Amino acid sequence: MSRTTFFEVEVLDGRTRQQLCFLDKVEPHATIGEIKSLFHKSYQQLYPARQDLKLDPKGKSLRDDDVLQNLPVGTTATIYFKDLGPQVGWTMVFLAEYIGPLFIYLLFYFRAPYIYSHQDAFTSSPYSVVTLACACHTCHYIKRLIETIFVHRFSHGTMPLRTIVRNCVYYWAFSAWLAFYINHPLYTPPSYGDMQVNYALAIFVLCELGNFSIHVALNNLKAEGGPKCRKFPHPTKNPFTWLFFFVSCPNYTYEVGAWASFSVMTQCLPVALFTFLAFIQMTIWAKGKHKTYSREFKDYPHLRMPIIPLLL
Repeated sequence: MSRTTFFEVEVLDGRTRQQLCFLDKVEPHATIGEIKSLFHKSYQQLYPARQDLKLDPKGKSLRDDDVLQNLPVGTTATIYFKDLGPQVGWTMVFLAEYIGPLFIYLLFYFRAPYIYSHQDAFTSSPYSVVTLACACHTCHYIKRLIETIFVHRFSHGTMPLRTIVRNCVYYWAFSAWLAFYINHPLYTPPSYGDMQVNYALAIFVLCELGNFSIHVALNNLKAEGGPKCRKFPHPTKNPFTWLFFFVSCPNYTYEVGAWASFSVMTQCLPVALFTFLAFIQMTIWAKGKHKTYSREFKDYPHLRMPIIPLLL
């Protein structure tokens, strides 16, 4: 009958190297997530989501599902701790980011007092494109809120509170900036009139439907495989998902397409700048996702590009 060999885990402050906690008789099959829970008992304010544990202060963070006996440590393990600060769940992150632009834009559309001149308060624009732009912007963020609540499947991951504040400032400020110009009393419609607006509107609607379809497909993939099952997405019977034949992240492709068409529809420079910055960020995310897929799956389609078919 074999005897179980228990581990001793010493938790040190990653910055000062001061011992914070010493855990005795830790099961060899214990995960890092379970060690975080044990550490939390000694420091009630440092709940697991705030903890970043590493084997080396400058090394990679340990995953919650890493098993202690599988790590390159002896029976006495030294782990370094870093406080990530207050954390907020991903659902609340996205709700905070999206609710702000939704209502901020409407304040400018209805020309609330003190935004423009006194005589322009609660007046409306004579141009139909302004109303269309408001409808598109509102529907876009309502769609995002619906996806956040009913479609997206979030893990127990969190985001630092300070990062949420930065993201909200970015989204809210850009929303106010572009809304200020589109709803300004001196705003003029696009150069090519209704033709430019209608074509851009059609592309916007298609891209929004495509983006929603991709999110539903990704959600269904997670539901089928479960959190532990790793699969890469494939096109389905929905034609909007056929973009998976050509790119790894068609949700970003459709998102950029929606904002690009919104830029053409409104012919507004702040919208174009927001679209350009969003394209840069989403390209970075798409390349990272594409690289992960290519590394994990040997049968991953070679034709696929990260975000733009056949190009990027």
